[in-house]
Amino acid sequence: MPLLMGCWISLHTRFVLTEFSIIEQYFKGATGKRDDVRVGIGDDGAVMRVPAGMELVVVMDTLVSGIHFFEDCNPADIAYKSLAVNLSDLAAMGAQPAWATLSLTRPTLDDIWLQSFVHGFSSLANEYNIQLIGGDLSRGPLSVTVQMHGFVPQGQALLRSGAAVGDAVFVTGSLGDAGLALRLMKNDRLDKKNGHHVYLQHRLQRPTAQVDAGMALRQIASSMIDISDGLVADLGHVLRASAVGARVDVDLLPVSMSYEAVVSELSGTIDQYQLALSAGDDYELCFTVAEDRIEALVQFFSGAGLSYHRIGVVEEGDDLRLLLQGNDYVLEHQGFRHF
Repeated sequence: MPLLMGCWISLHTRFVLTEFSIIEQYFKGATGKRDDVRVGIGDDGAVMRVPAGMELVVVMDTLVSGIHFFEDCNPADIAYKSLAVNLSDLAAMGAQPAWATLSLTRPTLDDIWLQSFVHGFSSLANEYNIQLIGGDLSRGPLSVTVQMHGFVPQGQALLRSGAAVGDAVFVTGSLGDAGLALRLMKNDRLDKKNGHHVYLQHRLQRPTAQVDAGMALRQIASSMIDISDGLVADLGHVLRASAVGARVDVDLLPVSMSYEAVVSELSGTIDQYQLALSAGDDYELCFTVAEDRIEALVQFFSGAGLSYHRIGVVEEGDDLRLLLQGNDYVLEHQGFRHF
């Protein structure tokens, strides 16, 4: 884990945290050890073995303070989400998680902040048997970059380019929760005594990556993507890659009870469909399935106890049509834009 800066002064313990003491104290043992890692943290690079018959899938995401999370966000939540969003990308490819690298930039570091951050990171990493194998530390504005590596059987990675005319369009879970939480927080309307508000905030700060569903769907789905920038934006990537169009029936979009309750609470100031269609950070899966594979889909999801919903169909052309009770529905905001 090469480091760019020499040390940070701890605000709470009266000793200097050097680059090497940070590694030893907080990161070297943050996750469990895997048999396929020959050399992990502590050298100029990591050395790993890819199992026979498998292909390596590599994904990476950066979370920046003030853009992807509030500056006063709990460090454990920042770390948890930085790993979860990458797990979601692996899930969208049908890959099984294995290794992670971490690049952390922060103006100052102290032991209390680090303890919280590492706890959030390790709690999710250990759930999926992920080993942290290296990374980088630097002084600067708070940002977290995680690169994840996972395995998929040769030739079985799910791509965005496999959708075909006639395929059904599905999503897992519920949509719009994270976007609604963000709306509440930005407007200083989040009430931590309100159970619905707490649920929505949890969905924003600690999203659940659909890893198990992703691995199962590589035998069922024709294409897949995770919903990070909003359903319309991300489904649009699939349609362009597959050179097809689609119809989405807006009234079939799945939303949570908390979403419905808070939208009602806001008394008509928000269109109940807008956030479900355009808000990012849900990290559910959107996928297409040929009609002759739908029975296999039903059997898997029923047995796994996971939630999924059919919301549309792949069509000829290159447009995404939104229909509400048979009529065209106009979306005001297409989704999150990075620039």
